Amino acid sequence: MRLAAVAWLLLGQAAFAPAQQPVAVDLGTPAASQAGIDKALAFLVRSQNPDGSWGSKSCDTTFEMGFAVETHYAWNVAAHGLATMTLLQAKETPERRATLDRAVQWLCKCRMTQRGTNWDNDAVWGWLYGLVGTVAVAQDPRFQTDAWRGPVAYRGREFAGWLAKNQEPTGGFGYYDDPPYTRRPKWGTSFSTAAVVPALQFAQQLGWLPDAATQERAMDYVRKCRLPNGAYSYDLTPIPRVTGGENVNDVKGSLGRIQVGNWALAQGGDASITPAVVKRGLEQFFEHHRFLAVARMRPVPHEAYYQNAGYFFYFGHYYCGLAIELLPTAEREGFRAQLRRRLLETQRADGSYCDFLGASYMVTAATAFATMGLMAGMAAPGR
Repeated sequence: MRLAAVAWLLLGQAAFAPAQQPVAVDLGTPAASQAGIDKALAFLVRSQNPDGSWGSKSCDTTFEMGFAVETHYAWNVAAHGLATMTLLQAKETPERRATLDRAVQWLCKCRMTQRGTNWDNDAVWGWLYGLVGTVAVAQDPRFQTDAWRGPVAYRGREFAGWLAKNQEPTGGFGYYDDPPYTRRPKWGTSFSTAAVVPALQFAQQLGWLPDAATQERAMDYVRKCRLPNGAYSYDLTPIPRVTGGENVNDVKGSLGRIQVGNWALAQGGDASITPAVVKRGLEQFFEHHRFLAVARMRPVPHEAYYQNAGYFFYFGHYYCGLAIELLPTAEREGFRAQLRRRLLETQRADGSYCDFLGASYMVTAATAFATMGLMAGMAAPGR
Protein backbone atom coordinates (compact mmCIF):
# COMPACT_ATOMS: atom_id res chain seq x y z
CA MET A 1 0.00 0.00 0.00
CA ARG A 2 2.85 2.35 0.93
CA LEU A 3 4.65 1.60 -2.37
CA ALA A 4 1.48 2.32 -4.33
CA ALA A 5 1.09 5.65 -2.57
CA VAL A 6 4.68 6.60 -3.32
CA ALA A 7 4.26 5.63 -6.96
CA TRP A 8 1.07 7.67 -7.19
CA LEU A 9 2.84 10.66 -5.64
CA LEU A 10 5.75 10.45 -8.08
CA LEU A 11 3.42 10.13 -11.07
CA GLY A 12 1.44 13.12 -9.88
CA GLN A 13 4.57 15.22 -9.55
CA ALA A 14 5.68 14.20 -13.04
CA ALA A 15 2.31 15.19 -14.47
CA PHE A 16 2.63 18.72 -13.14
CA ALA A 17 6.36 19.11 -13.77
CA PRO A 18 7.23 21.71 -16.43
CA ALA A 19 7.92 20.27 -19.87
CA GLN A 20 11.59 19.94 -20.68
CA GLN A 21 12.62 22.83 -22.88
CA PRO A 22 14.55 22.08 -26.08
CA VAL A 23 18.20 22.95 -25.96
CA ALA A 24 18.70 26.39 -27.53
CA VAL A 25 20.84 26.33 -30.64
CA ASP A 26 23.41 29.09 -30.96
CA LEU A 27 22.76 30.47 -34.44
CA GLY A 28 26.08 32.28 -34.40
CA THR A 29 28.21 29.15 -34.86
CA PRO A 30 29.74 27.91 -38.11
CA ALA A 31 27.82 24.62 -37.68
CA ALA A 32 24.48 26.43 -37.51
CA SER A 33 25.50 28.50 -40.51
CA GLN A 34 26.36 25.41 -42.54
CA ALA A 35 23.03 23.82 -41.68
CA GLY A 36 21.22 26.96 -42.87
CA ILE A 37 23.28 27.01 -46.06
CA ASP A 38 22.42 23.40 -46.82
CA LYS A 39 18.70 24.04 -46.24
CA ALA A 40 18.74 27.03 -48.56
CA LEU A 41 20.66 25.18 -51.27
CA ALA A 42 18.16 22.32 -51.05
CA PHE A 43 15.40 24.88 -51.61
CA LEU A 44 17.12 26.32 -54.68
CA VAL A 45 17.67 22.84 -56.14
CA ARG A 46 14.08 21.83 -55.41
CA SER A 47 12.46 25.02 -56.74
CA GLN A 48 14.35 25.29 -60.05
CA ASN A 49 12.11 25.12 -63.11
CA PRO A 50 12.73 22.39 -65.71
CA ASP A 51 14.19 24.96 -68.14
CA GLY A 52 16.83 25.99 -65.59
CA SER A 53 15.16 29.22 -64.42
CA TRP A 54 13.55 30.08 -61.10
CA GLY A 55 10.24 31.63 -60.24
CA SER A 56 7.26 32.67 -62.26
CA LYS A 57 7.26 34.27 -65.69
CA SER A 58 4.14 36.29 -64.83
CA CYS A 59 3.56 39.43 -62.75
CA ASP A 60 3.11 37.54 -59.50
CA THR A 61 3.01 40.58 -57.23
CA THR A 62 0.11 42.66 -56.00
CA PHE A 63 1.61 46.02 -55.03
CA GLU A 64 3.99 46.42 -57.94
CA MET A 65 1.49 46.11 -60.77
CA GLY A 66 2.25 49.68 -61.89
CA PHE A 67 5.54 48.60 -63.41
CA ALA A 68 6.01 47.42 -66.97
CA VAL A 69 5.57 43.71 -67.62
CA GLU A 70 9.15 43.68 -68.91
CA THR A 71 10.32 44.87 -65.51
CA HIS A 72 9.04 41.72 -63.78
CA TYR A 73 11.05 39.68 -66.27
CA ALA A 74 14.15 41.80 -65.55
CA TRP A 75 13.80 41.18 -61.83
CA ASN A 76 13.60 37.45 -62.50
CA VAL A 77 16.78 37.58 -64.60
CA ALA A 78 18.58 39.44 -61.80
CA ALA A 79 17.40 36.92 -59.21
CA HIS A 80 18.53 34.12 -61.51
CA GLY A 81 22.02 35.61 -61.68
CA LEU A 82 22.14 35.67 -57.87
CA ALA A 83 20.97 32.07 -57.55
CA THR A 84 23.61 31.01 -60.08
CA MET A 85 26.32 32.76 -58.04
CA THR A 86 25.11 30.96 -54.92
CA LEU A 87 25.44 27.54 -56.54
CA LEU A 88 28.87 28.47 -57.90
CA GLN A 89 30.06 29.05 -54.34
CA ALA A 90 28.47 25.92 -52.87
CA LYS A 91 30.28 22.70 -52.15
CA GLU A 92 29.57 20.55 -55.18
CA THR A 93 27.28 17.53 -55.13
CA PRO A 94 25.88 15.78 -58.23
CA GLU A 95 22.46 17.34 -57.62
CA ARG A 96 23.82 20.85 -57.11
CA ARG A 97 26.10 20.57 -60.14
CA ALA A 98 23.22 19.55 -62.38
CA THR A 99 21.19 22.50 -61.07
CA LEU A 100 24.13 24.83 -61.66
CA ASP A 101 24.67 23.64 -65.23
CA ARG A 102 21.00 24.22 -66.07
CA ALA A 103 21.19 27.67 -64.44
CA VAL A 104 24.24 28.72 -66.48
CA GLN A 105 22.65 27.44 -69.69
CA TRP A 106 19.51 29.50 -69.03
CA LEU A 107 21.54 32.60 -68.15
CA CYS A 108 23.42 32.31 -71.46
CA LYS A 109 20.30 31.73 -73.58
CA CYS A 110 17.55 33.78 -71.96
CA ARG A 111 16.11 36.79 -73.73
CA MET A 112 18.02 39.99 -72.93
CA THR A 113 16.07 42.39 -70.74
CA GLN A 114 14.85 45.64 -72.26
CA ARG A 115 13.67 49.00 -70.96
CA GLY A 116 10.01 48.70 -70.06
CA THR A 117 8.70 52.26 -70.47
CA ASN A 118 9.98 55.79 -70.85
CA TRP A 119 10.51 56.17 -67.07
CA ASP A 120 10.97 52.52 -66.01
CA ASN A 121 14.44 51.19 -66.80
CA ASP A 122 14.49 48.34 -64.26
CA ALA A 123 16.06 46.27 -67.02
CA VAL A 124 19.28 47.53 -65.40
CA TRP A 125 18.85 44.94 -62.64
CA GLY A 126 18.92 42.14 -65.21
CA TRP A 127 22.03 43.57 -66.88
CA LEU A 128 23.69 44.31 -63.54
CA TYR A 129 23.36 40.92 -61.83
CA GLY A 130 23.53 39.21 -65.20
CA LEU A 131 27.02 40.66 -65.60
CA VAL A 132 28.02 39.90 -62.00
CA GLY A 133 26.81 36.32 -62.53
CA THR A 134 28.52 35.73 -65.87
CA VAL A 135 31.78 37.19 -64.55
CA ALA A 136 31.61 34.71 -61.68
CA VAL A 137 30.95 31.85 -64.11
CA ALA A 138 33.84 32.94 -66.35
CA GLN A 139 36.23 32.80 -63.39
CA ASP A 140 35.15 29.31 -62.30
CA PRO A 141 37.52 26.53 -63.48
CA ARG A 142 34.58 24.21 -64.13
CA PHE A 143 33.37 26.46 -66.96
CA GLN A 144 36.67 26.89 -68.81
CA THR A 145 35.98 24.25 -71.46
CA ASP A 146 35.23 25.18 -75.07
CA ALA A 147 31.58 24.19 -74.61
CA TRP A 148 31.10 26.86 -71.95
CA ARG A 149 33.67 29.58 -72.66
CA GLY A 150 32.12 30.95 -75.85
CA PRO A 151 28.47 31.21 -74.69
CA VAL A 152 29.47 32.72 -71.34
CA ALA A 153 31.72 35.33 -72.97
CA TYR A 154 29.08 36.23 -75.56
CA ARG A 155 26.44 36.76 -72.93
CA GLY A 156 28.85 38.66 -70.66
CA ARG A 157 29.62 41.09 -73.49
CA GLU A 158 25.89 41.64 -73.99
CA PHE A 159 25.28 42.45 -70.33
CA ALA A 160 28.35 44.71 -70.19
CA GLY A 161 27.37 46.46 -73.42
CA TRP A 162 23.86 47.28 -72.22
CA LEU A 163 25.22 48.61 -68.94
CA ALA A 164 27.74 50.80 -70.76
CA LYS A 165 24.98 52.24 -72.97
CA ASN A 166 22.86 53.01 -69.89
CA GLN A 167 25.50 54.55 -67.65
CA GLU A 168 24.15 57.98 -66.76
CA PRO A 169 26.36 61.04 -67.39
CA THR A 170 27.78 61.25 -63.85
CA GLY A 171 28.82 57.59 -63.92
CA GLY A 172 26.07 55.81 -62.03
CA PHE A 173 23.54 53.14 -62.89
CA GLY A 174 19.88 53.63 -62.04
CA TYR A 175 16.55 52.10 -62.86
CA TYR A 176 14.29 55.13 -63.46
CA ASP A 177 14.44 58.26 -65.57
CA ASP A 178 12.91 61.70 -65.26
CA PRO A 179 11.45 63.91 -67.97
CA PRO A 180 12.55 64.79 -70.52
CA TYR A 181 13.08 61.09 -71.13
CA THR A 182 16.25 60.18 -72.99
CA ARG A 183 17.80 57.02 -74.38
CA ARG A 184 20.64 57.27 -71.88
CA PRO A 185 19.05 57.67 -68.42
CA LYS A 186 19.99 60.64 -66.25
CA TRP A 187 19.72 59.13 -62.76
CA GLY A 188 21.70 56.54 -60.80
CA THR A 189 21.94 55.18 -57.26
CA SER A 190 24.96 54.49 -55.09
CA PHE A 191 24.01 50.89 -54.28
CA SER A 192 23.14 49.63 -57.76
CA THR A 193 26.35 51.20 -59.05
CA ALA A 194 28.50 49.82 -56.22
CA ALA A 195 27.11 46.31 -56.69
CA VAL A 196 28.58 46.08 -60.19
CA VAL A 197 31.87 47.97 -59.78
CA PRO A 198 34.09 44.89 -59.15
CA ALA A 199 32.38 42.95 -61.95
CA LEU A 200 33.05 45.82 -64.36
CA GLN A 201 36.72 45.62 -63.46
CA PHE A 202 36.83 41.91 -64.31
CA ALA A 203 34.75 42.46 -67.45
CA GLN A 204 37.34 45.00 -68.60
CA GLN A 205 40.12 42.46 -68.01
CA LEU A 206 38.14 39.87 -69.98
CA GLY A 207 37.70 42.28 -72.90
CA TRP A 208 33.94 42.47 -72.50
CA LEU A 209 33.60 46.23 -71.98
CA PRO A 210 33.47 48.43 -75.08
CA ASP A 211 34.55 51.47 -73.02
CA ALA A 212 37.43 50.96 -70.60
CA ALA A 213 36.44 54.05 -68.59
CA THR A 214 33.03 52.63 -67.63
CA GLN A 215 34.36 51.12 -64.40
CA GLU A 216 36.36 54.24 -63.49
CA ARG A 217 33.28 56.45 -63.89
CA ALA A 218 31.24 54.07 -61.74
CA MET A 219 33.92 54.08 -59.03
CA ASP A 220 33.97 57.86 -59.05
CA TYR A 221 30.18 57.98 -58.72
CA VAL A 222 30.19 55.72 -55.64
CA ARG A 223 33.07 57.66 -54.11
CA LYS A 224 31.15 60.94 -54.45
CA CYS A 225 28.13 59.39 -52.71
CA ARG A 226 30.17 58.66 -49.56
CA LEU A 227 29.31 61.04 -46.70
CA PRO A 228 31.52 62.17 -43.78
CA ASN A 229 29.50 60.14 -41.23
CA GLY A 230 30.13 56.88 -43.11
CA ALA A 231 26.75 56.75 -44.84
CA TYR A 232 26.28 56.67 -48.60
CA SER A 233 23.67 58.93 -50.13
CA TYR A 234 20.91 57.15 -52.01
CA ASP A 235 21.89 58.92 -55.17
CA LEU A 236 24.47 61.54 -56.08
CA THR A 237 23.23 64.89 -54.78
CA PRO A 238 26.07 67.47 -54.88
CA ILE A 239 23.79 69.89 -53.03
CA PRO A 240 22.46 67.87 -50.06
CA ARG A 241 18.73 67.92 -49.42
CA VAL A 242 18.03 68.89 -45.80
CA THR A 243 14.41 68.17 -44.96
CA GLY A 244 14.62 67.61 -41.20
CA GLY A 245 13.61 64.52 -39.27
CA GLU A 246 14.31 61.01 -40.52
CA ASN A 247 16.13 60.89 -43.82
CA VAL A 248 17.18 58.04 -46.10
CA ASN A 249 20.68 59.52 -46.23
CA ASP A 250 21.22 59.31 -42.47
CA VAL A 251 23.32 56.37 -41.24
CA LYS A 252 20.13 54.62 -40.07
CA GLY A 253 18.69 54.98 -43.57
CA SER A 254 21.95 53.94 -45.23
CA LEU A 255 22.51 50.61 -43.45
CA GLY A 256 21.82 48.66 -46.64
CA ARG A 257 24.24 50.85 -48.64
CA ILE A 258 27.25 51.35 -46.37
CA GLN A 259 28.57 47.82 -46.73
CA VAL A 260 28.23 47.55 -50.52
CA GLY A 261 29.78 51.00 -50.93
CA ASN A 262 32.79 50.22 -48.76
CA TRP A 263 33.25 46.79 -50.33
CA ALA A 264 33.05 48.11 -53.89
CA LEU A 265 35.52 50.94 -53.33
CA ALA A 266 37.94 48.64 -51.50
CA GLN A 267 37.74 46.08 -54.31
CA GLY A 268 38.40 48.88 -56.78
CA GLY A 269 41.59 49.87 -54.97
CA ASP A 270 40.41 53.00 -53.14
CA ALA A 271 43.01 53.45 -50.38
CA SER A 272 40.66 55.59 -48.28
CA ILE A 273 38.59 52.50 -47.41
CA THR A 274 40.83 51.26 -44.63
CA PRO A 275 40.05 48.37 -42.25
CA ALA A 276 39.08 51.01 -39.67
CA VAL A 277 36.52 52.49 -42.08
CA VAL A 278 35.10 49.05 -42.87
CA LYS A 279 34.93 48.16 -39.17
CA ARG A 280 33.07 51.36 -38.33
CA GLY A 281 30.54 50.62 -41.08
CA LEU A 282 29.97 47.14 -39.69
CA GLU A 283 29.55 48.50 -36.17
CA GLN A 284 26.92 50.92 -37.48
CA PHE A 285 25.16 48.06 -39.26
CA PHE A 286 24.67 45.99 -36.12
CA GLU A 287 24.18 48.95 -33.76
CA HIS A 288 21.21 50.21 -35.77
CA HIS A 289 20.11 46.87 -37.22
CA ARG A 290 16.57 47.28 -35.85
CA PHE A 291 15.85 49.88 -38.51
CA LEU A 292 16.45 47.28 -41.22
CA ALA A 293 14.63 44.55 -39.30
CA VAL A 294 11.47 46.59 -38.81
CA ALA A 295 11.29 47.30 -42.56
CA ARG A 296 11.53 43.64 -43.56
CA MET A 297 8.31 42.37 -45.24
CA ARG A 298 6.61 45.77 -45.18
CA PRO A 299 4.55 45.87 -48.38
CA VAL A 300 5.15 49.53 -49.29
CA PRO A 301 8.69 50.60 -50.26
CA HIS A 302 10.38 53.15 -47.99
CA GLU A 303 7.52 53.30 -45.48
CA ALA A 304 9.67 52.31 -42.48
CA TYR A 305 11.81 54.60 -40.31
CA TYR A 306 14.46 56.54 -42.22
CA GLN A 307 12.74 55.48 -45.45
CA ASN A 308 14.12 51.95 -45.25
CA ALA A 309 12.47 49.44 -47.58
CA GLY A 310 11.95 45.73 -47.03
CA TYR A 311 14.18 44.77 -49.93
CA PHE A 312 17.17 46.50 -48.33
CA PHE A 313 17.37 43.67 -45.78
CA TYR A 314 19.08 40.73 -47.47
CA PHE A 315 20.89 42.95 -49.97
CA GLY A 316 22.52 44.72 -47.03
CA HIS A 317 23.31 41.48 -45.20
CA TYR A 318 25.00 39.92 -48.24
CA TYR A 319 27.38 42.83 -48.67
CA CYS A 320 27.87 42.92 -44.90
CA GLY A 321 29.26 39.38 -45.25
CA LEU A 322 31.64 40.52 -47.97
CA ALA A 323 32.71 43.59 -45.99
CA ILE A 324 33.56 41.45 -42.94
CA GLU A 325 36.11 39.57 -45.03
CA LEU A 326 37.96 42.86 -45.65
CA LEU A 327 38.92 43.05 -41.98
CA PRO A 328 42.09 41.61 -40.46
CA THR A 329 41.52 37.89 -39.80
CA ALA A 330 41.46 38.26 -36.02
CA GLU A 331 38.58 40.75 -36.17
CA ARG A 332 36.22 38.80 -38.42
CA GLU A 333 34.64 36.06 -36.31
CA GLY A 334 32.76 38.33 -33.91
CA PHE A 335 31.02 40.08 -36.80
CA ARG A 336 30.43 36.78 -38.60
CA ALA A 337 28.61 35.41 -35.55
CA GLN A 338 26.33 38.47 -35.41
CA LEU A 339 25.57 38.17 -39.12
CA ARG A 340 24.75 34.46 -38.84
CA ARG A 341 22.27 35.10 -36.05
CA ARG A 342 20.54 37.90 -37.92
CA LEU A 343 20.17 35.79 -41.05
CA LEU A 344 19.35 32.39 -39.60
CA GLU A 345 16.64 33.73 -37.30
CA THR A 346 14.74 34.80 -40.43
CA GLN A 347 15.13 31.60 -42.47
CA ARG A 348 11.81 29.95 -43.29
CA ALA A 349 10.97 26.31 -42.64
CA ASP A 350 11.46 25.31 -46.29
CA GLY A 351 14.96 26.83 -46.31
CA SER A 352 14.05 29.99 -48.21
CA TYR A 353 14.16 33.66 -47.25
CA CYS A 354 12.00 36.65 -48.21
CA ASP A 355 12.03 40.33 -47.24
CA PHE A 356 9.48 41.98 -49.55
CA LEU A 357 6.06 40.68 -50.59
CA GLY A 358 5.81 37.10 -51.77
CA ALA A 359 6.87 37.44 -55.39
CA SER A 360 8.88 34.48 -56.64
CA TYR A 361 11.77 36.66 -57.80
CA MET A 362 12.05 38.14 -54.29
CA VAL A 363 12.18 34.69 -52.70
CA THR A 364 14.90 33.59 -55.13
CA ALA A 365 16.94 36.77 -54.67
CA ALA A 366 16.56 36.89 -50.89
CA THR A 367 17.52 33.22 -50.55
CA ALA A 368 20.60 33.78 -52.69
CA PHE A 369 21.65 36.97 -50.89
CA ALA A 370 21.23 35.41 -47.44
CA THR A 371 23.03 32.19 -48.36
CA MET A 372 25.98 33.97 -49.93
CA GLY A 373 26.17 36.20 -46.86
CA LEU A 374 26.54 33.08 -44.73
CA MET A 375 29.04 31.55 -47.15
CA ALA A 376 31.27 34.62 -47.12
CA GLY A 377 32.85 33.62 -43.83
CA MET A 378 33.08 29.90 -44.50
CA ALA A 379 36.10 27.97 -45.70
CA ALA A 380 36.42 27.72 -49.47
CA PRO A 381 34.22 24.83 -50.68
CA GLY A 382 35.75 21.70 -52.07
CA ARG A 383 35.15 20.90 -55.70
